[in-house]
Amino acid sequence: MRELLFLAHRLPYPPNKGDKIRSWHMLQYLSRHFRVHLGAFIDDEADWQHTRQVAALCASSRFIDLRPMAARWRAARALLSRQSMSVHYYRDARLLEWVNGLLSTGKVRHALAFSGPMAQYIDGSAGRHLHRVIDFVDVDSDKWRQYGDSKPWPLSQLYRREAHLLLQYERHIAQQFSAASFVSEAEAALFRLCAPMARRKIRHFNNGVDSNYFAPGACAASPYRPGAQVLVFTGAMDYWPNIDAVRWFVRHVWPALRRQFPQLAFYIVGSRPAPRVQALASVDGVTVTGAVDDIRPYLAGATLAVAPLRIARGVQNKVLEAMSMGKIVLASPQALEGIAAQPGLELLLARDEAEFIHHASRVLRTAAARPGEVAGTEMGACARRMILQDYHWDRNLQDLGAMLDVKPGAVSDGISTATSSMRPVPAPEAP
Repeated sequence: MRELLFLAHRLPYPPNKGDKIRSWHMLQYLSRHFRVHLGAFIDDEADWQHTRQVAALCASSRFIDLRPMAARWRAARALLSRQSMSVHYYRDARLLEWVNGLLSTGKVRHALAFSGPMAQYIDGSAGRHLHRVIDFVDVDSDKWRQYGDSKPWPLSQLYRREAHLLLQYERHIAQQFSAASFVSEAEAALFRLCAPMARRKIRHFNNGVDSNYFAPGACAASPYRPGAQVLVFTGAMDYWPNIDAVRWFVRHVWPALRRQFPQLAFYIVGSRPAPRVQALASVDGVTVTGAVDDIRPYLAGATLAVAPLRIARGVQNKVLEAMSMGKIVLASPQALEGIAAQPGLELLLARDEAEFIHHASRVLRTAAARPGEVAGTEMGACARRMILQDYHWDRNLQDLGAMLDVKPGAVSDGISTATSSMRPVPAPEAP
């Protein structure tokens, strides 16, 4: 069986945030077609308990403890040169030594780097003989540009510097590797504009959704009081775009909705809420849950799922998961980047605070007058159908297989295909 090196900036399990959802499904797929050698950083102490399960899918593995202080120091040193802080953040001599030792055997002919900074480990002479694919996921340099546009000086200058240098690095990697993939056609199209010299190598494959897990009725009882009208936002709450989204929503949208619907509740559901998010719990009607064992009851019991992101790249799994559960989703244009949903048919689109207030008010009034109609809304049914049609992991991952020369329909005997026992997922949340 062919051998493949898979490098990830974060352990691909548990799939409880956007990048880990994608990398976990990729690892499962690759383990059916290759002997996979996995190198990954671990940035959460709780993830060490999952290393044995992940290693069971692999021919070999190397897990590196990512120490935040040391990583930040490496990133800061990049300021002394014209190099990307993101790349230096994930530069580690221990992982490089393991990669070089593995490649020196000559057995590995294929390599996949998950996220741009991980490509540095196979960018040198040792990796040039490999069939190399980089899954950028999204155009990370453009996210830094957005940060620069939204932050005050001097952070704005620092983030714009990172956007410029990271884009130079992304262009270089795209030219050197056999293929460069993204999470959506929208991301791929943007990068083709940013890196026209590599446009023929730029591909994409959509994420999927576990539609059996995220299904209407496939969860425990609602955590809300009977008859409550609830808006819900889900996501990792230490992630700046999510922090910015809920703070903007509470400041600009929530007061008007609360005046119209005095009993309305807004739940912010997700792990590691930053202090600025925790402070929102002091606002009447707002609840910040922190981490929860199962996010599905919070989605299922809500009247409306909101995604008011103002900074975003890639695909928002929070939107896909809510749609899979047949919920009405009210989202900003940024939250819909890369999702081919039709506003007005499969979800609701709000471009500013006035449209958020208008759409939310209309849904809430309908819910109060005809609760059964909203619970079984046609929009939610259309959303669910779209997910079943376009966001199927096995089907979408075939496009990744094509980049790695996997023959259509081929299934090999991998290290382990018994992954169903690993399905329990704590509180899926995404950026």
